[in-house]
Amino acid sequence: MLRLVYRAAWWIVAPLAVLRLLIRSHKERGYREHIAERFGRGPARSPGDIAPLIWVHAVSVGETRAAQPLIEALLETYPEARLLLTHMTPSGRATGIELFGDRVMHSYLPYDSSSFVRRFLRAWRPSLGIVMETEVWPTFIDECKRADVPLVLTNARMSERSYKRAAKFGRAVREVFGGFSRVLAQTPPDAGRLLALGARNLAVLGNLKFDMSVPLELIVRGQAWRAAIGDRPVWVAASTREGEETLVLRAFAALNVPNALLILVPRHPQRFDEVSALIADAGMSHVRRSVWAPRPIAAGSGAGVPDGLPANIQVLLGDSMGELGAYYAASDLAFIGGSLLPLGGQNLIEACAASVPVLIGPHTFNFTQATKDAINTGAALRVQDPQELARGLRELFNDKPRRLAMSAAASAFAAAHRGATERTVSVLSALLEGGSETSA
Repeated sequence: MLRLVYRAAWWIVAPLAVLRLLIRSHKERGYREHIAERFGRGPARSPGDIAPLIWVHAVSVGETRAAQPLIEALLETYPEARLLLTHMTPSGRATGIELFGDRVMHSYLPYDSSSFVRRFLRAWRPSLGIVMETEVWPTFIDECKRADVPLVLTNARMSERSYKRAAKFGRAVREVFGGFSRVLAQTPPDAGRLLALGARNLAVLGNLKFDMSVPLELIVRGQAWRAAIGDRPVWVAASTREGEETLVLRAFAALNVPNALLILVPRHPQRFDEVSALIADAGMSHVRRSVWAPRPIAAGSGAGVPDGLPANIQVLLGDSMGELGAYYAASDLAFIGGSLLPLGGQNLIEACAASVPVLIGPHTFNFTQATKDAINTGAALRVQDPQELARGLRELFNDKPRRLAMSAAASAFAAAHRGATERTVSVLSALLEGGSETSA
């Protein structure tokens, strides 16, 4: 009954969804582009194209970056195959285009209604579907099974909070998770919760995000920025969310470290202007990265040649996409956003891979295991509120040996957990090539 209600609801919601896209496009123009794709229309494979097609769905920016090592490995392992990358957000799509260009095909995932999904599957004819992390669409699962398309939930995670919400739907949710051909979990606790929700053919393969590396061009770019910043204490507040920047700025005001610079990088690009206004309202002088460092240093180098940053500038606003690695390379310390408010936290692995000590707030239920492991290995420090964030930053800025020890621990932590990509490709290959794979 719940599934019938769900499917019927999409016929009511679909027209309103277009209106919602148009409203959201006032802040992020990409929402008014490629709307037909959200109904299963738009690009399609030519009828004569018989190459296997691997379809990867990554809802937005974080999932797309997490999928990068896997997609690169699939492109290398199956050069004869086509690869389709789908998203739900314009920022996710832009990230996919930035990372892979025309090496893969790009589309939005259609809304989860039978007619739209069937149209999408007929147009693309995938040999294998790979869904990243937490994206669970009941109709897509049903239609893939009907079309005999293996569908794999990859890099899967399930927080205790999400598990309790999902478990309320009882048999209906067990049927949904049971529809995946394979479920490849990040950690044993994730696997346990997914099993309780009906997932079958489970394997624990680790977190693909540990296989991400900061591209050399971003490191070079960040180092060039740091040279222009000069010998100042620098910290980055990365992937901050709505309501959190005010807390970060409060911590910065209480820091009491002479000549310190904050690099503030909001997670969502449509909020750059809003955050700029918040900085100004806090009475802090700031400059946007797009204004301060707009030019390439030389063709293909990826670096920038900004003028020296004036000493009176307190905040550098990171109003760019795809440059988080450069911001880490320019910083001594990193605070990871989404964690001072109950938003679940953002990914701290990329900062650790860049050898940057991490401070993180109390709310990390989306990255429970990775955060716990980083803290236990000395790579990260938990803070509870803006006051503790200011105190933690001040202590680390004033204690260079401890800061360097955390930097080494961060690098070792990131290196120790690599390998999920190779294990994942092995499982996917068995499905793509028509073999069987026993669950682990």
